[in-house]
Amino acid sequence: MANTYSQIYIQIVFAVQNRDALIDYFWEDELYKYITGIVQNKEQKLIAINGMPDHIHILIAMRPTCNLSDLVREIKKSSNTFINEKQFSKFSFKWQEGFGAFSYSHSQLGNVVSYIQNQKQHHQKISFKDEYLEFLEKFEIEFDGDYLFKWV
Repeated sequence: MANTYSQIYIQIVFAVQNRDALIDYFWEDELYKYITGIVQNKEQKLIAINGMPDHIHILIAMRPTCNLSDLVREIKKSSNTFINEKQFSKFSFKWQEGFGAFSYSHSQLGNVVSYIQNQKQHHQKISFKDEYLEFLEKFEIEFDGDYLFKWV
């Protein structure tokens, strides 16, 4: 797009199906590198990625031509296949349906990057369920509890 300028920063959050803790410390870096490649191949900029055994956080700078739902669908589909083909998990791996997407201004990026990089410490104090509900409340997103992630 000629003469189109934008600053669109989105944090994407999604969980492993049934919130199973299947993302292992020993291969999570390989998963993050793979997802980074997917994002870059879609001509978006990955700023930060990290997570826990049962969910993941990704901060991207999006171009206005990007369809977020298509991007997340591709990330989940391709990384699903990657994890299962590499046999990283002894169980069948699958991401849960749905995702959260939260927008930020440029001035907030430092805090968001720090937050994502410190997921392991953060989740010593708060569960993923409580964290996700806080996001929905903070961003004033109306939701129906029946359509949230399946909490085990």
